[in-house]
Amino acid sequence: MEGKKPSDTSIHDHTYRIFPNDLNAQGTVFGGLIMAEADRLAHIVAERHSGRICVTASVDSILFHAPAGHGDNLIFKTSINRSWNTSMEVGVKIMAEERTTMNRKHIVSAYLTFVALDDHGKPAKVPPVLPVSEIEKRRFEEADLRRSNRISYKKELSSRRKL
Repeated sequence: MEGKKPSDTSIHDHTYRIFPNDLNAQGTVFGGLIMAEADRLAHIVAERHSGRICVTASVDSILFHAPAGHGDNLIFKTSINRSWNTSMEVGVKIMAEERTTMNRKHIVSAYLTFVALDDHGKPAKVPPVLPVSEIEKRRFEEADLRRSNRISYKKELSSRRKL
């Protein structure tokens, strides 16, 4: 199976304008809206990389660094970080862009894991990720650390439930 570079499948600068119906009582964008959009875009990247239908297996983390408000644009940058046998980690970085100054601030980071499915709904092999840039190589290595942590955590929970 031939590998793919992250740049072959990534999404750059997907823009979402925040309107009043997107705001909570604090006047900032609903976190759930951001999470849903991040999941949709990460799903597209996973399917581009694998060439298959994919399902979200987990959201490793979603870190809210700062709020965004009415009239801001949300700028989503989405890229595959690493793939394993049948799963892939996709990273999402979200910026808030002030509409008049165009100043951007990093507001959210998220890591989602997807599993590719075959025609029978069973996990299917995915191509390897071929990182090129130093940033892609760093993300590639960090993804393996997050995966190891997920596996360790799952084992720990499983052993505790047997008590």
